[in-house]
Amino acid sequence: MPLKPVSHQDNLEGQRSVIRWRYQQTFTPYAHTFRRLLQTHHGEWAVREGIIVQLQDPWGRMGWGEIAPLPWFGSETLEQALAFCRQLSNPVPVDSILVIPDHLPCCQFGWGSAWESLTRSVRNIPQGFRHCGLLPAGRAALQIWPSLWQQGYRTFKWKIGVGDGEQDCLAALLEALPPTARLRLDANGGLTLAEAEAWLNLNDQRIEYLEQPLPTHRLSEMMGLARQFKIPLALDESVATVAQLQDCLAQGWPGIVILKPSIAGYPWKLRQLCQTQPLDIVVSSVFETAVGRQACLNLAQEIANPHRAQGFGVDLYLS
Repeated sequence: MPLKPVSHQDNLEGQRSVIRWRYQQTFTPYAHTFRRLLQTHHGEWAVREGIIVQLQDPWGRMGWGEIAPLPWFGSETLEQALAFCRQLSNPVPVDSILVIPDHLPCCQFGWGSAWESLTRSVRNIPQGFRHCGLLPAGRAALQIWPSLWQQGYRTFKWKIGVGDGEQDCLAALLEALPPTARLRLDANGGLTLAEAEAWLNLNDQRIEYLEQPLPTHRLSEMMGLARQFKIPLALDESVATVAQLQDCLAQGWPGIVILKPSIAGYPWKLRQLCQTQPLDIVVSSVFETAVGRQACLNLAQEIANPHRAQGFGVDLYLS
């Protein structure tokens, strides 16, 4: 009879030498249509596709995870994730879960989350966890924000770099929002340097930050903008994976980072890096199901800045 499972430890190599049994595994693809079309600089998004994964240990306990690819952020595609899942043996040895290649970060997170749920105790999510409500792009935001406000949202995210007349629309939005509201502007890397400077020249304390104004390869210019303007900058696409986050920190990024655990890689690697660095972190959704959302929020308890709203206010889009 195998030994009883031990708790997850920071030293994974040591734990791998102890845990040698195999897990029964299953994976189930899904496709969920959004309630409304999501528009970003990357294009239109109508259907969230992913994979729910499950591990069962020798005592019959179940661990769940979710693979939720986002290829335009640099993750693997759904087809690549499915190909990886199909080649796994059943039962699967734990070593196969712990050595998933880095070019499959969503598979790392999904299978890693399922394994952690069996081997690591997690705390319950605090009831007071605040979230940022995602508004639709363009003038539709003017009609939607009041309903989100009534639901309790006080921080909003608005996509820019999507269409024309956005600064005029922002002026109307700021005029309508209460003084206590906070607004995040998310460009998804779609601005020119001149456009980014124009947004950063706005003078309204309710603008919490400008998110990813320039493409990922223009980090040095974004660092210059962060030093030059009062409105804070945040990185998103530039820190999509653990490796990218490490690279930006090595280059001296001084500002906020928006982390999407579902596409970042193994949860324990992200946790370890964030807990050893003085980071201002917002944890954000990639429109996962409840399975992936739970894993992300559990991680957010340990790494997120508790004074900022987290990026899971996506009820407008998820059914």
